[in-house]
Amino acid sequence: MDMMTQWIEQNLGIGPAMQTKVLTSLIAVLLLWILHLVVVKLIVPRIQDIYIRYRIRKTAGYIIFIIGILVVARVWIRGFQALATYLGLLSAGLAIALKDPLANLAAWIFIIWRRPFEVGDRIQIGSDAGDVIDIRVFQFTLMEIGNWVGADQSTGRIIHVPNGKVFTEPLANYSKGFQYIWNEVAVLITFESDWRQAKEILLGIGAKHAEELSTIAEERVRRAARKFMIFYTKLTPTVYTAVKDSGVLLTIRYLCEPRKRRGSEEAIWEDILTEFAGSDDVDFAYPTRRYYDNLLEGKPGARAAADGRRRSSAGDTQTHEVEGRPEA
Repeated sequence: MDMMTQWIEQNLGIGPAMQTKVLTSLIAVLLLWILHLVVVKLIVPRIQDIYIRYRIRKTAGYIIFIIGILVVARVWIRGFQALATYLGLLSAGLAIALKDPLANLAAWIFIIWRRPFEVGDRIQIGSDAGDVIDIRVFQFTLMEIGNWVGADQSTGRIIHVPNGKVFTEPLANYSKGFQYIWNEVAVLITFESDWRQAKEILLGIGAKHAEELSTIAEERVRRAARKFMIFYTKLTPTVYTAVKDSGVLLTIRYLCEPRKRRGSEEAIWEDILTEFAGSDDVDFAYPTRRYYDNLLEGKPGARAAADGRRRSSAGDTQTHEVEGRPEA
């Protein structure tokens, strides 16, 4: 061993002290790499739960990396006081030159500490939305939803978002707090349809698909209210009525799980089509054009006289032009 040390010093110009530091650093890195390999290859694969397996793998990587930094720094720098002094001299320059990476690092600490979202949550940050599939020191990764795909389903694209965006962009979490979203299905029927019967049909369909969620949601609202100012007085499905140009608009409003939005809409629409097909006095409305003759189709009290004159409430006569008008 002494002969090898002397040979390295004579041929490479590296002194014994420097050789010791290099050898110690290499041994430390090698041991930590073997430890990480044991955790990743032997321990993690035996865990069945995907979420726990991911957390252990990521946590082990961070811990081993930090230990490696401390060990190597201890070998090469005399005392941590010297390290602190050195970093203090560079801090001002690093803060300017590495503003974005430092912001991402600070945001990563915020994400780990405050947990505005976790792996597996569905979130929207700024204009990007998706399921969180990875969180790293400088960025987190989303499996994108929406965009050109309807009903918040996956597009198949992976988006890497800088951690610093949590400080500058609005963040919406579908999975925390209330854990449900309100969804609406709008159904337009003709003015001639029996809108009351149609409303009863839609209320029954809404209750069939979402009533069971209301009981669970009430308990979750109570739990969420301990942390957030959340107040809901009605969680059961309901149907709202409105009048539009082409007919009567009936809108089903109901609770659904974020990832089941499209499936719930499909099931509701299939039941609507089936029920309306069996109802003779309920029909869908759609954009159309027709000729309206007030003399023949208007209500008796609102019809114009055949000679173009109609009586006012005071008994006086008023003249106006009568003509058919198309309606959309």
